[in-house]
Parts: sequence; C-alpha cells; structure tokens
Amino acid sequence: MIRYFCKLTKGKMVLWCYLIWYLVTVFFYFDPSPRIWLNSFGISLIIGFALILSVSRPEGTEADPWQAFRLFLMPFCVSSFSSLIKGYGFIFIIPPKSIEQIASIGACVIFVVSVYVIKALYKNK
Repeated sequence: MIRYFCKLTKGKMVLWCYLIWYLVTVFFYFDPSPRIWLNSFGISLIIGFALILSVSRPEGTEADPWQAFRLFLMPFCVSSFSSLIKGYGFIFIIPPKSIEQIASIGACVIFVVSVYVIKALYKNK
C-alpha cells in the first residue's frame, strides 16, 4: 500500500479526491431506494462498455484492470450522485450546508496531505 501511495501521480490523487467527495456526499444524502442504485448500475454498464471500447488497446497488449474498473465506476458515481443531490440546493457539486462542505474538502485535504507525508517519509526507500 505504501508503494502505491509513493507512486501516486497528481492525476490519480485528483481521481481519489473525486471518489472521496462522492463518498462524503453519499454519507450525508444516502437513499436506500433500489431504483437509484439499479438505474446507476445500468447506466454504468452501458457507458462503461462504451468507454472501454473508446480506449481499446492494440491486440497483444495487456489491459489495465484498474482502468477498466474506473471506467465503469465513474458513470455509476455520476449517475447516483446526481440522483442523490436532486432538489437539495447544490450549486454545481457544492453541498448547501457548510458542515458538508467542510467534510468534503477536509477529507480530500487529509488524503492529499497523507499522500505527500508518505511520499516524504519513504522517498529514499
């Protein structure tokens, strides 16, 4: 795990922050309605396969399983996020309550700082 964080690029840190923001939002606005989750799953399958096709590799090269996972996870998160926040007064992706804003931003900051601390501690190892 330490090796993963030591090699984590800035772009991947941004993707992790997207996921953290999503998870904090799900924490505050979770809806157990199966319809939201089934619709999001269906959308993730359709869009995920389209994204896989759009980034196809030449034959003989190995596919990155994490990339494939992300290509299915992102449409799921986008779809469920938009369903969960509908009618709650979000501006763009910013929650209406300051405690939710602080939690979302704070969790991302803690993550980024933790990654940089790990990188600094294990720089020469």
